[in-house]
Amino acid sequence: MKNAAAAVKTSLQNQSAMGSIANFYAVQLQLLCREHKHATSASALLRSIHANMITSGFRPRSHILNRLIDIYCKNSGLVYAKRLFDRIPQPDVMSRTTMIAAYSASGKPKLAREVFDKTPLSIRDTVCYNAMITCYSHNNDGHAAIKIFLDMRWKNFQPDEYSYSSVLAALALVADHEMHCRQLHCTVAKSGMTNFKCVVNALISVYVKCASSPLTSSLLLMDSASKLFYEMPERNDLSWTTIITGYVKNDDLDAARKVFDGMDEKLLVAWNAMISGYVHKGFIFEALDMLRKMYLAGMKPDEFTCTSILSACADAGLFLLGKQVHAYVKRTEEEIHVSVYNALITLYWKCGRVDDARKVFDNLVFKDLVSWNAVLSAYVSAGRINEAKLFFDEMPEKNSLAWVVMVSGLAQNGLGEDGLKLFNQMRVKGIELCDYAFAGAIASCAVLGALEAGCQLHAQLIQRGYDSSLSAGNALVTFYGRSGVIEAARNVFLTMPCVDLVSWNALIAALGQHGYGVQAVELFEQMLHENIMPDRISFLTVISACSHAGLVEKGRHYFNIMHSVYKINPGEDHYARLIDLLSRAGRLLEAKEVIENMPYKPGAPIWEALLAGCRTHRDVDLGVEAAEKLFELTPQHDGTYILLANTFAAAGRWDDAAKVRKLMRDQGVKKEPGCSWIKVENTVHVFLVGDTAHPEIQEVYNYLKELRLKMRKMGYVPDTQYVLHDMETEQKEYALSTHSEKLAVVFGLLKLPRGATIRVFKNLRICGDCHNAFKFMSKVEAREIIVRDGNRFHHFRDGECSCGNYW
Repeated sequence: MKNAAAAVKTSLQNQSAMGSIANFYAVQLQLLCREHKHATSASALLRSIHANMITSGFRPRSHILNRLIDIYCKNSGLVYAKRLFDRIPQPDVMSRTTMIAAYSASGKPKLAREVFDKTPLSIRDTVCYNAMITCYSHNNDGHAAIKIFLDMRWKNFQPDEYSYSSVLAALALVADHEMHCRQLHCTVAKSGMTNFKCVVNALISVYVKCASSPLTSSLLLMDSASKLFYEMPERNDLSWTTIITGYVKNDDLDAARKVFDGMDEKLLVAWNAMISGYVHKGFIFEALDMLRKMYLAGMKPDEFTCTSILSACADAGLFLLGKQVHAYVKRTEEEIHVSVYNALITLYWKCGRVDDARKVFDNLVFKDLVSWNAVLSAYVSAGRINEAKLFFDEMPEKNSLAWVVMVSGLAQNGLGEDGLKLFNQMRVKGIELCDYAFAGAIASCAVLGALEAGCQLHAQLIQRGYDSSLSAGNALVTFYGRSGVIEAARNVFLTMPCVDLVSWNALIAALGQHGYGVQAVELFEQMLHENIMPDRISFLTVISACSHAGLVEKGRHYFNIMHSVYKINPGEDHYARLIDLLSRAGRLLEAKEVIENMPYKPGAPIWEALLAGCRTHRDVDLGVEAAEKLFELTPQHDGTYILLANTFAAAGRWDDAAKVRKLMRDQGVKKEPGCSWIKVENTVHVFLVGDTAHPEIQEVYNYLKELRLKMRKMGYVPDTQYVLHDMETEQKEYALSTHSEKLAVVFGLLKLPRGATIRVFKNLRICGDCHNAFKFMSKVEAREIIVRDGNRFHHFRDGECSCGNYW
């Protein structure tokens, strides 16, 4: 009996000791929970406590194990947590829920679902279901979260306010119809959960996010959100910011401002939402006024405020104000957030200070992808493409945006071949090909005039479902326009689900380039009728279209209303288009008068347009005056010498023409050789004037000789005025027959299948005799011939040209 009593006593003492040890470890872990924010020190201390448990032989019970698992999960020790969890013979619902939450935080919903599915129904509870719903919601799988919620209710588990908050957050991810919001709203109301602020806030958020869907009526949904907001007996910070942000996101800034003004104590996040909304809508001065009021109210701007204001300064070109914000941030902030640095980089490059933007970047200790992409965009936008290439190669990590910026940048700077090569590298490396990447590649094809390659990209766009993309559609309109397929450009425009100003400008420009000036003007008028506000590019394209079609009065009208109606100040490029319009029409004195009354000193494009008109209409004296201005501005430009020499030659002043050519040689200025090219069977064939190098050139000359005989019978007479050297008539006719565009067209007639369209590109303006010859060739051969010269397209069909002989 004594031995038995002693054994019992010892056992009780051991249990008491074990209880004390358990309590000791529980207290230590409780203290550690408060330190989990300091991840490095907490992780080391946790492993130390755990090791002490193991070496002392202590066997923790479930509440200690659960605490260990929880702290490991919160301190990035998911591997250790998993090992502990796997060693528990029968984990309770708390440990399972902890693992579900940990996998959720780590972005591993599949592993969380495995733990959930292995949790017996008998031990599941509402908290366990909530963890799984939250997991799917946080990992952007709204449908799966809703399905778990429905399963929870089907199996008679009672949802609480956290269940509804989580499932509403999930619904906000996928709701695209008003009915979805109404259904869950009814469920919430029936459950009596409308007394919980967190649930009502979540429901307001659902209505707000669903209002942004193109399939819904944003007005009705925002009315429902507003009704919920105003019916709340008590609102918290989240309530105010959710409704304000909702109105801002749905472009109802007046309603947002009304709610904002009704706040007793305005929160920083609400100020930021309003400022961001004004910036997004382009109301720059309203945003700046809001910043002033915020400052006077004693609110200190944070990184979100500064980022929005710097974006506003960048968009409005308010460089000095942006610099003041930069100075304020440096003076008041010990540590500047990287988003502010990124906004500063954007400010500097958008205001033309690319080197300053690079300095900001170089001073950044931590650079994220946005930082790298901002500098890359700076170089590309400034046309410093070689520096952009080097910078792109230096980037330690490139996301799809960096690739897209580079592909598009190469195309914008005339390096279409490099753009296509980079796009193909994206394919090889497995980079996601988004619609913007295709837009850049298609723009590259437009630069190269690579019709077949662009058509293939168009087909791939459709296969991938990107054919409704606005950026890709705009690129296609431009591509088909520059490749000579104007009907395809028009069809793309007409079938686009939505168009913007860029779309209208692209098609107007394409119609103008192809000689369809009347249609271009009609389209411009239609755009105005649909209340699309034109920009400076719109006026450039329509005035240019008028110039190519001889619509002088229309062109003058559009130039005049730029400022008087639309408050757009004409730039030098607009004046150059106006001078070109008048000069082509022979109204040279009127063009001279416009130049004399310009608000600033005319540059080279202005005088080039006038000189070209003088050459066409043989006004030698005014041509000499224009040429003298050009010699001062661009002394090494070959076009000035050539145009002046041609002006003298056209007037029969051969000695003066020879003097200009001699001056050109003496100045060391070399003439750009005229060349034309055509693609046949995937090979580009290039021809120069008087070409003797092409392997099939003799066959071309022989066929051209046959064609000329047929053309003469139909009335073709070589126009020898376009031979700009003094020689015999027979020599002049031979010189005309060796022009590069004639050789390229004839090669196409020889090599392409009967009925196929001939597409030829030339680097310089088409010769007048060649233009006349192609009209006859199109009739003799019953073929369509399309020639793109340095200025525009010519479509030759059945003896006529789309330009109406006005170019």
